[in-house]
Amino acid sequence: MLTRTELRTPRQRGCERCERREVWNERNGSWRIDVEDDDRKVGNPHCIHEWDIDGTFSPFE
Repeated sequence: MLTRTELRTPRQRGCERCERREVWNERNGSWRIDVEDDDRKVGNPHCIHEWDIDGTFSPFE
């Protein structure tokens, strides 16, 4: 019996250096800067972002 495996993708990410936050925009198929209470979480535009990606996220259910 074959089972269907679903690939999960992250919906948000944050930079550990400059606090930039982004959310995945499904319609555009790209990352967009997060806006919270009319405050854009842009961080530092010159930062080489260190995204909060670690081994705890599992792309497969």
